[in-house]
Amino acid sequence: MNTGNLRKRIAVIGSGFSGLSAAAYAAKSGNEVHVFEKHNQPGGRARQFKTDKGYVFDMGPSWYWMPDIIERFFNDFDCKVSDFFTLVSLDPQFEMVFSGEKVSVPGDNDAIRDLFEATESGAGNQYDRFMESARFKYEIGMKEFVTKPCYSWREFASLKIANSALKLDLLSNFRKYVSGYFSDEKLKSLMEFPVIFLGASPQQIPALYSLMNYGGYVLGTKYPMGGFYQLVLAMKEVGEKQGVTFHFNHEVQKINTEKGKVSSILVDGKTYEFDAVIASSDYHHTERLLPKSLRNYKDEYWKTRTFAPSCLIYYLGIRGRIPHLKHHTLFFENELDNHIDCIYKNKKWPKKPLFYTCCPSKTDPDVAPEGCENLFLLLPLAPGIHDEEPVREKYLMEMLERIEKHTGETDLISRIEYKRSYCVSDFISDYNAYEGNAYGLSNTLSQTAVLKPKIRNRKIGNLFYTGQLTVPGPGVPPSVISGKIVAAEVSKLKIK
Repeated sequence: MNTGNLRKRIAVIGSGFSGLSAAAYAAKSGNEVHVFEKHNQPGGRARQFKTDKGYVFDMGPSWYWMPDIIERFFNDFDCKVSDFFTLVSLDPQFEMVFSGEKVSVPGDNDAIRDLFEATESGAGNQYDRFMESARFKYEIGMKEFVTKPCYSWREFASLKIANSALKLDLLSNFRKYVSGYFSDEKLKSLMEFPVIFLGASPQQIPALYSLMNYGGYVLGTKYPMGGFYQLVLAMKEVGEKQGVTFHFNHEVQKINTEKGKVSSILVDGKTYEFDAVIASSDYHHTERLLPKSLRNYKDEYWKTRTFAPSCLIYYLGIRGRIPHLKHHTLFFENELDNHIDCIYKNKKWPKKPLFYTCCPSKTDPDVAPEGCENLFLLLPLAPGIHDEEPVREKYLMEMLERIEKHTGETDLISRIEYKRSYCVSDFISDYNAYEGNAYGLSNTLSQTAVLKPKIRNRKIGNLFYTGQLTVPGPGVPPSVISGKIVAAEVSKLKIK
């Protein structure tokens, strides 16, 4: 019998951030690693496409937060981010539009503190207190808490975590926690907004995730020149230097098992034998590649989970500049809770939506033709709802009207040189995403750590899962961490 530290032949399904990470770490441990990707390029939701007119669109992630976590990945392979792309700090980090006014969040943390104090007397000191606590959560959470495979609560029995338990605020909800520091509604919205990326109402998210505020506001909002896809290409290159082989336009159709182990995978009608499989594909979809008796979870389980939102996205190429639009802008003129209820309670299109715009051409001249703008619009939605084109267009018109009101521009619709929409049904067809979710499972208390879907199949010892539907959760840095966690577990695997 071979021991766990000997060379294994490993298949990775999917090349999103968790798959890229898992592949690189597994190969670094001396294994033969093959990545199978159904699309013609790596990245999963973070793919990129270009148009004939010279627009370059990142398809998914656009917020480069927690830069230290991403830097740590490259450091593990004796390199650094700057070896691959140029990372710039945004100032302002973003602008938030409220009814009748707007707030720009500066790139400098001291300037953010001054903004808070100018908005509400005493809020500057409260901001310092909030961020000091958030820094503590970030250092413990991102270095200790989210790095566990989460088979059992016993993994969290370390002295450091035990001593930090109360300070981590695991049992407090985020909204109540923020209200304990600030009274002004705009300031509360500024602090609540980052946890929306975690896929639930601030009332359902543990206060632990104030670490997001630190990872964003204090460490700063970055942008990789050339687009977020530069991170994908860099991670792919790291993997290739470790010996990873990538197979694009290769879709995995079945996971074959024998005597409680994965024996091979069926890819486009051809069988490939492996010692272990790491699935960074949608967890629910991966399980459907197995017989029902060998799945970790029945369909009923997934129906009871709280999923992060799906979204309506528009990729727009705009002729001419939009001078008063920032790189990142959040349109929060309407009530947050009403929109959230449409996602988690009523499961319908919102009547008064909130949305987000990214205009990377404000920072990067190479993502749009000279004198034009690259515009990415995102409106969060309930997973599973119908997304016919006329409905998409209706919301596009509303978003454009609100952008015009904010910027003073007129008739943006007539300046559109390129337009592509992307919504629930596209997430299903492109990524096999359960009900077309965009961000995985919500990080609610009942879906945190050990309570998330397990990273290892309970019945098939050499099948593992990674990505946003398991630990640590949604987001780019957590997905990178997820891949590292799973690769470490596979390295322990003993094969015959």
